[in-house]
Amino acid sequence: MELYYETIENLHSMLISKKIKPKDILDDVFKRIDTIDSKIKAYLLYTKELAYKMAEEAENRIMKNENITELTGIPIGIKDNMVLEGFQTTCAARMLENYKPPYTATVLNKLKIAGAVFTGKLNMDEYAFGSSTENSGFFPTHNPWDLSRVPGGSSGGSAAAVAAGMCIAALGSDTGGSIKQPAALCGVTGLKPTYGRVSRFGLIAFGSSLDQIGPITWTAKDNAIILKYIAGHDKNDSTSVDLKVPDYYKNINIDVNGLRIGLPDEYFIEGIDGDVKQKVLDAVKLFENYGAIIKRINLPHTEYAIDVYYVVATAEASSNLARFDGVQYGLRDFEADNTIDMYKRSRQKGFGKETKRRIMLGTYVLSSGYYDAYYKKAQKVRRLIKNDFDNAFKEVDVIITPTSPTTAFKIGEKVNDPLTMYLSDIFTIAPNLAGLPAISICCGFDKNNLPIGLQIIGKHFCEQDILNASAFFQENTDYHKKKPVIL
Repeated sequence: MELYYETIENLHSMLISKKIKPKDILDDVFKRIDTIDSKIKAYLLYTKELAYKMAEEAENRIMKNENITELTGIPIGIKDNMVLEGFQTTCAARMLENYKPPYTATVLNKLKIAGAVFTGKLNMDEYAFGSSTENSGFFPTHNPWDLSRVPGGSSGGSAAAVAAGMCIAALGSDTGGSIKQPAALCGVTGLKPTYGRVSRFGLIAFGSSLDQIGPITWTAKDNAIILKYIAGHDKNDSTSVDLKVPDYYKNINIDVNGLRIGLPDEYFIEGIDGDVKQKVLDAVKLFENYGAIIKRINLPHTEYAIDVYYVVATAEASSNLARFDGVQYGLRDFEADNTIDMYKRSRQKGFGKETKRRIMLGTYVLSSGYYDAYYKKAQKVRRLIKNDFDNAFKEVDVIITPTSPTTAFKIGEKVNDPLTMYLSDIFTIAPNLAGLPAISICCGFDKNNLPIGLQIIGKHFCEQDILNASAFFQENTDYHKKKPVIL
């Protein structure tokens, strides 16, 4: 197999045994990018010069046998809402198209310390508002399994780049499902850690009580490797939790005998695609065949999750985006006659339709006279949703659901129907409202040969449990080994 489709595990083994050099991997990845990114459109910016410099530094480490980690020399793509000093960070928004940050996000500094190599900034829905990457302010990204379909969102560029072999791994961010849903639609493995497990410093905020950075790779073991290096307390992020970070990779245990798996009735609803439902149930049967205990559970407040999310998340988005006014930085209209018009016209030109929609909705639910009826009530129901999970986890170790109710849909199919688009995240939103860790892995393919995602949800700060279960599934199936044929 080409190096661009190798796992981090295998590449690390080849690097330390001197069979290959970091430059060899990078050459292969950039050759792949040159060949197919014009069709996929996963990247907004290539950091080629920086990448080769980082690869050279990684090679020096390996030659001297100093400071080598599992990520040394591994090419990783970055979702374009994580700041990298001196390089454009746009959030896929016209408002920020010329913004070059003066600092670097904590997660990227941690990856640099580990010796990783940055290939570039990846496309996304503008400000992470979307489930298809069609809301990018620049261009939509295409799904490598079928170029006429979406890769999911908002981390669609990250998932598509990994699935197409245009980076070995990528970072995404997840607010309502933005790592898990595109991972499902692109047939890769995406992990959203517990809220507070990974620093958000340097992540351009969408919903501050929800956002979390996580890895997208082909395998759960590769996810575990990256999480080990990006997790941990950060004094620059007051929401990051000061807990010891386990060696998730070394602690992988694929024995599921006695593992208690919860199957929530509320996640197998009418309207779910038949192939999706069947493949998820087939996966559950595999766990059961190896000794796992399957238990039907109830999460009664699940039906309110989308309503709660689109109050809480838009309120936080409205607050966070107030800073983008074209004054200190960002797109600025110079034709306005006065200051008020300058603000209005800058924001009108700099924000896309979905961004405007969410700002207006968020401002409305926070406004005087409506705050108690919407935002305050939504926060109370959010607590009930969290209580549902807390009660369920008294009886089970992990919860299994579909990641998305359907496989990848056609580009343009839902873009003019925001409510239908919002339902794409129906299964990923509730665990995010509760701050829980969850992972999406490929559990099969539908009749159109499109990947189907299986979501495994764990207890707070129990990422090891969901990584173990995912590694077990991948040890006993080969869905994660299948690659798209890109025409």
